Amino acid sequence: MTIFFKFEQDFVNSLRCIPMIVRYKLDTCGVKLKLNHWHEFNKEEKDFLVHKPCKTTQEIKEYANYLQELVREKTGEYAKNLEIESNPQWSNIEEIPEQVSKKAEEFNFQLTLSQWQNLDDLQRFVLIKLSKSGHENRNFLPALKEFKLIN
Repeated sequence: MTIFFKFEQDFVNSLRCIPMIVRYKLDTCGVKLKLNHWHEFNKEEKDFLVHKPCKTTQEIKEYANYLQELVREKTGEYAKNLEIESNPQWSNIEEIPEQVSKKAEEFNFQLTLSQWQNLDDLQRFVLIKLSKSGHENRNFLPALKEFKLIN
């Protein structure tokens, strides 16, 4: 099942930005895809990356290999490989990352551990990404609302 979030609706039809589902897969497979790489892909290639599974060890390897070959084909170079975290923050349901708590506090909201635990990995990933400093995080509040954490 492919997930696009409501807060992404302004660009998912054209896929001019890398959607969260793909960003999640990039972190999962350890590939640093730049936006200029993404812009080189056609609509079918972008759709394929959105839908291509990336969960099992084999799928993760195949996703990374496909993506690297696509980047090389389009740009003549490979994307940078990143270390794949064995225990990424979004999979830790025992502790809310400090950056997420601090970002929530900016909206006078206190995220509880129970709420954090009730989110799925992709939702936790989104909140982490949208709470990073230096990231355009105007979608943090819409994500909180979409995940039914705040009214």
